[in-house]
Amino acid sequence: MHEDEDQPLVSRPLLFVVALEGGERIAEARDETRRFMTEVQAVHGIPVSERAMGLAQLVVSELVTNAHKYASGPCLLNLKVGDGTVEISVWDSDPTLPVPREADPHRVGKHGLEIVMAVCRSFEIRRESGGKRVKATVALDDGGR
Repeated sequence: MHEDEDQPLVSRPLLFVVALEGGERIAEARDETRRFMTEVQAVHGIPVSERAMGLAQLVVSELVTNAHKYASGPCLLNLKVGDGTVEISVWDSDPTLPVPREADPHRVGKHGLEIVMAVCRSFEIRRESGGKRVKATVALDDGGR
């Protein structure tokens, strides 16, 4: 028995991890995110606003799209709910760190990280063994990013 097993489940972070491969992984990642967030609310009783549900799917879509576009191998999607937020983490096999661009309304495309940074409470990019990880955090309520 682990030390924290006597704690109620809602006081511990809820975690979801999936390995994504192939061209369908962007849609699969969005679907899995919605499924997980729905379960967080329905099964565990943690409130998730519709705004948070939509933002989580948007962020997942943008981060997995970048992983699919720039890394040759699979990517890992981690979702962790705790402390009123969902932490979205995407690992891929390309160690090259993306560089967020300045906002430019005339640029066509390449706004993904710009969008993610605008809607998230926190954003981080770091190299890891065999690739990189991009993390972003979204508030579960409508009170803030």
